[in-house]
Amino acid sequence: MTTIVFAGGGTGGHIFPGLAIADELRQAGDVSVAWIGSSRGMDREIVEGHGLPFYGIPSGKLRRYASVENFIDIFRIAAGFFASIGVLTKLKPSILFSKGGFASVPPCIAAKLLGIPVVTHECDVTPGLATRINARVASAIYVSFEETASHINPKYRNLVKVTGNPVRPAFYSASAERGREYLGLGSDKLPVLFVQGGSLGARQINALVAESVDMLCERFTVVHQMGAKNMDQATYPRSPELRARYKPFPFIGKEMPDVLAAADLVLARSGANTVWECAVTGTPMVLVPLTGSGTRGDQVDNARYFVERGAAVMLAGGEATAANLLDALQRAVATPGLLEKMAANSGALAGAPPAKTIARSLLDILAAAEPETAR
Repeated sequence: MTTIVFAGGGTGGHIFPGLAIADELRQAGDVSVAWIGSSRGMDREIVEGHGLPFYGIPSGKLRRYASVENFIDIFRIAAGFFASIGVLTKLKPSILFSKGGFASVPPCIAAKLLGIPVVTHECDVTPGLATRINARVASAIYVSFEETASHINPKYRNLVKVTGNPVRPAFYSASAERGREYLGLGSDKLPVLFVQGGSLGARQINALVAESVDMLCERFTVVHQMGAKNMDQATYPRSPELRARYKPFPFIGKEMPDVLAAADLVLARSGANTVWECAVTGTPMVLVPLTGSGTRGDQVDNARYFVERGAAVMLAGGEATAANLLDALQRAVATPGLLEKMAANSGALAGAPPAKTIARSLLDILAAAEPETAR
């Protein structure tokens, strides 16, 4: 049986798209899939929970700013490299597929040293530092956006293939009816605003909702994923009538595709997974990208892509105020046909399922290598 090893992690954003591809590969037939990721954090729990063997390695974060942790992490990265050598020697994969993140760099370098072809995928418009490093040892570079090619080192641009960003299959069969049932909306005719704060919650977005919750609930049923640690900070509307229109959740798991499908608008950050999941369910977006010194600006770039194509509104930096949020939402619901047009534009961006495209491409690489291996 042929083995393909996935590498990456550090955040769910680098894991869930890879799992969508792994699902497609496992359905395709005689392919075994394993995963190398960080021995710290959520990687093992997510991957093993999906039924894949997981090999944890030491990993260090790749920072763009000065920190004493940079020195310590040099040793973690080196340890991760040698651990990757051991895992790859044991598994003997035909391909190493990198989904990015700081945990992907040691396995990619180790695979190159062992003569294992490396394929890497970048989900954001602008490639992260891990992708820039991995591109140096890759035989193929997959990207979600056409614009990403211009940010890749010219020496490697001939390796770039636009595939889109993999989204889990459940989003393609999402049901607004199931979502409304899960949320207990019944015959409520108000438009649904889904505030997607992520598993940890987005403090800025939570604060915007708290500041304007009464006015929001006058126009919407507000479904608010706050993050488990933030539930005690939920701010309810003053009147009993409006309180019934505010539905806070710590986290929404397997029901997420149906909730997105039920939403008339989503208020969220603009990580690659978020925006592409909304595209698959055809949901319009009001995006508040992460900005400041702690980010390379990738979320602003992602949001801009969807804004320019009429699928989203962006409130970035100083524009992200309660007044501007209310104005954007009011305009969306009050302008005849605008929500419907944004929904159509969002859905049009989804295209063919990228997980299938990438899985098929990996299988083609395997097939092309078979005659050479047989010789």
